[in-house]
Amino acid sequence: MMSGIRGADTRPELQLRSGLHKRGFRYRLHSKGLPGKPDLVFPKYRAVIFVHGCFWHGHNCHLFKWPKSRETFWRTKINGNRERDSRNNKSLLENNWRVATVWECSLKGKEKKPFNLVLDQCTIWLRGTGKQLVIRGNE
Repeated sequence: MMSGIRGADTRPELQLRSGLHKRGFRYRLHSKGLPGKPDLVFPKYRAVIFVHGCFWHGHNCHLFKWPKSRETFWRTKINGNRERDSRNNKSLLENNWRVATVWECSLKGKEKKPFNLVLDQCTIWLRGTGKQLVIRGNE
């Protein structure tokens, strides 16, 4: 089961990549030289976008539920992911990168936003000067 879980090129990531490319944005993928290997790197804008899966990154939304089996393992794993995300964001911001996080729940599920709205938010942020952006599903 776990072998089928992708770390890169997930459906939400591909959807966002395609939409931003159609709007004229060019980017690099999974840059190993940056903390956290961001999903999308926009050198021209000195900006990165992470597309986080709600389960793997422990997002507080309808798509995340703590597993009932192997609870200690999963709590350690997911809390470790959260801590690493926080460290990576802090490191990127300290190095004058702008950081956006697009949560999976904004692109799928009962709380998803219209896709064009998510693209609009990313577009405005990329062309602006804001340091951080977080896009969640409708709450």
